[in-house]
Amino acid sequence: MTVYHFVGIKGTGMSSLAQVLHDMKFEVQGSDVEKRFFTQKPLEERGIQILPFSKDNITSDLIVIAGNAFPDTHEEIQAATELGIPVIRYHRFLGDFMQKYTSIGVTGSHGKTSTTGLLAHVMQGAEPTSYLIGDGSGQGAENNKYFVFEACEYRRHFLSYHPDYAIMTNIDFDHPDYFANVEDVFSAFQEMALQVKKGIIACGDDEHLQSIHANVPVVFYGFAEDNDFQARNVNKTTEGSTFDVFVRNNFYATFQITGYGDHNVLNALAVIALCQYENIDVTVIQERLSTFQGVKRRFSEKKIGDQILIDDYAHHPTEINATIEAARQKYPDREIVAVFQPHTFTRTQTFLSEFASSLSHADKVYLCDIFGSARENHGKLSINDLQEKIGNASLIDEADTAVLKHHENSVLIFMGAGDIQKFQEAYENVLV
Repeated sequence: MTVYHFVGIKGTGMSSLAQVLHDMKFEVQGSDVEKRFFTQKPLEERGIQILPFSKDNITSDLIVIAGNAFPDTHEEIQAATELGIPVIRYHRFLGDFMQKYTSIGVTGSHGKTSTTGLLAHVMQGAEPTSYLIGDGSGQGAENNKYFVFEACEYRRHFLSYHPDYAIMTNIDFDHPDYFANVEDVFSAFQEMALQVKKGIIACGDDEHLQSIHANVPVVFYGFAEDNDFQARNVNKTTEGSTFDVFVRNNFYATFQITGYGDHNVLNALAVIALCQYENIDVTVIQERLSTFQGVKRRFSEKKIGDQILIDDYAHHPTEINATIEAARQKYPDREIVAVFQPHTFTRTQTFLSEFASSLSHADKVYLCDIFGSARENHGKLSINDLQEKIGNASLIDEADTAVLKHHENSVLIFMGAGDIQKFQEAYENVLV
């Protein structure tokens, strides 16, 4: 029997792919650092073995899938190479795997995970659908018709994919440790667009996506009138949002979503456009949109006492703006407190002023030390550089989160792509 060994199985995409293969009855195991991550819970629930990193984990009967964060010099990858057994990078494996299905890749600088999760939820209401979401969730079956997956632009990894369809949510400058500028990001998306086989669903409100060229039909969605799929009569409440969809200026249907903020209306519009293109019944789309419970680490709420605690992956100024906007829609009468942990020194340095501007939309800001990625763990700047640019910002330490208790009846948003959850956990322990 084929045994797949995942080097870095706790990575968000890696964890999801391991679950997909396990569900397809393959033997799956993996290794990682011993620190606990939220992505390992679904692995444990499936009984997938997670080992500490060691070259002794590698035996001749394995096929090794290596996470993109780990170099060829990693002890397990080296051991596999010495044994002459296959080592396949995550994005390469995924590119081959999806050929068995009608594949739909969801990409964009922001909104990939939420849109992938929403699309998978809606399509499962109509057809058997396997999915891989970047929040560490995956589900698979050999005989499913569709495969919905998140396609990451970082280091142009998504160029390993040739999907039938692509949803493109937006193009923005991010990952400054790799991309030179927004034009460089655009060039990656343009190259990706030429690899799509059947059709592209793109946000027409995004000025960069308006310039995308492809060899397949490009269907645009958004709020502007010149989009193929347009959202009109948007009604935002504390319960969610409702809106009418017009297809090329003809009324299509009214939809209700559980999400908040303009970005969630756009994400839903992308899903509606794809499903309509695939002739999925409108009543199925309506029902599934109204029952979506969200994805992990995207506006994940918990009520403790008179406070609302929100865990969110927002780590770019555009995402912080969207998250705070959503919180204000749902909780218009409450103080909004941002607890933010910057992710990577290069991103913090590049967007220092933009971070200050977006965080200033909160009523109060607490800043955690910068979280260095696996690719960098130090930098010339410090969290004080960001604090100086925000008038209402204080520094907060994991060992002293009790100050947050002063914000009675408030919404506390813990934001970041590093280990911001440990600050929320520390605060919850204070409240016990």
